Amino acid sequence: MSDIAPVTLRGWGVILEPLSRDHVAALKDAVEDGDIGALNYVNVPGRDGIEAWVEKALAMRDAGRELPFAIVADGRVVGSTRFYDIDLSVPTLAIGYTFHATSVWRTHVNTANKRLMLGHAFDTLAAQSVYFHTSHLNLRSQAAIERLGAQRDGILRAHKRHKDGSLRDTYTYSIIASDWPRVRDGLDAKLENIPR
Repeated sequence: MSDIAPVTLRGWGVILEPLSRDHVAALKDAVEDGDIGALNYVNVPGRDGIEAWVEKALAMRDAGRELPFAIVADGRVVGSTRFYDIDLSVPTLAIGYTFHATSVWRTHVNTANKRLMLGHAFDTLAAQSVYFHTSHLNLRSQAAIERLGAQRDGILRAHKRHKDGSLRDTYTYSIIASDWPRVRDGLDAKLENIPR
């Protein structure tokens, strides 16, 4: 993994565009679709916090520590996701800070964007591992990560704080390079009816 430059990823009706300030207004609408920012256990602010959230993501990108994306489906921005905790010495990275407008929940959008990101991580960046973190309270996220084919590695107890200050246990999951062919085939099967 020698290049973590911004890139556009496309497939299965989803486009992952490099996050920019131009996405702020659309992300405000996306986070308001279902009021995702009100959830205590997600790393996403409400509408009023999106601008600062994007600025922080862009600063981390400029420092070479993260690679954030806007998620576009059906011609509109429906959320955001990113690579983070990038360690080129392994190489390894995490996927997270993901949110989708609730209007695209239970559609192919999350599966497609994870397929694109995992493909880029393993096939282009030669990652040896990709991992995911989520709150013990975020049952929807845990189920989605497990549906990808990731393995639950453990629980970091009292690891972080939720927005309200309560302690968060962090559930950790990973996919390693030797898992990727199995995971890839499983995701491709889930997306087989979606035009590439």
